[in-house]
Amino acid sequence: MELKELEKDGIEEDRRQPNRSRRLRRGIYILPSAFTVANMLCGYYAILATLEGRFVDFDRAACAIGFAYLFDSMDGRVARMMGTESAFGREFDSLADVVSFGIAPAFLAYAWAIRDLASGSAPEWLHLKELGWLIGFTFLACCAWRLARFNIQGMAPGGNRYFVGMPTPAAAGMIAAIIHFFHGATVQSVSFSVFLLVLIVCLGVLMSSTIRFFSFKDIPLTRRQPSLSVILLALLVGAVVYFSGPTLLLLTGAYTLHGPIMQIFRSVRVRTRPA
Repeated sequence: MELKELEKDGIEEDRRQPNRSRRLRRGIYILPSAFTVANMLCGYYAILATLEGRFVDFDRAACAIGFAYLFDSMDGRVARMMGTESAFGREFDSLADVVSFGIAPAFLAYAWAIRDLASGSAPEWLHLKELGWLIGFTFLACCAWRLARFNIQGMAPGGNRYFVGMPTPAAAGMIAAIIHFFHGATVQSVSFSVFLLVLIVCLGVLMSSTIRFFSFKDIPLTRRQPSLSVILLALLVGAVVYFSGPTLLLLTGAYTLHGPIMQIFRSVRVRTRPA
């Protein structure tokens, strides 16, 4: 009698197991979406902080874009590790990226470097305000273009080692790093505003180009690494914490430049290759 009851309990437990697995899987899908929501929240906060118009708020908006970068890198990695990638997650992530890495940096750059100068010391023939509107929208359009192309084409052929075009978080991070380097102090030079507008155009071109950029997705984080890598990681974290302005500007600048430099090397190597 006891044996039959034990068998009956085992059958009922097996029947409950798929339901538990299904509920667990639904819960796992929430985790990467939560990182995507956090990414979008950072972009929304960056826009609100930019509206305040003070130099402290500009710096906070730049930092919020940096945190959005971290959350955006975590949601995809968590989804891949847990096997919860989906079409909905990709589309939701792209919509969040348009807010955090398209609207927020374009809005921040205009308010920080264009708005006050356009109504003050900038010469009328330069039409700085109109240039700021146009170039900011160009950056936003290139961001949306890059995200739509990535959803269709994915990574560069041959694996996950390269992105096709500059990633939108990296382009937004370049703008945020410049503003954070100056601690949000508003721009007083027309020449620097023009330089920033030219840089924003270059970032938009890099996003919509076919130049390859490293993705760092092939780094085996779950495998054993040399002790030296742990020391370098600790030094990098310390530099970001105590010297965040120059460190982040150096990292984002190096990442922005490495794509075009590698493309030049590839072109030269192809031309000098013997027939």
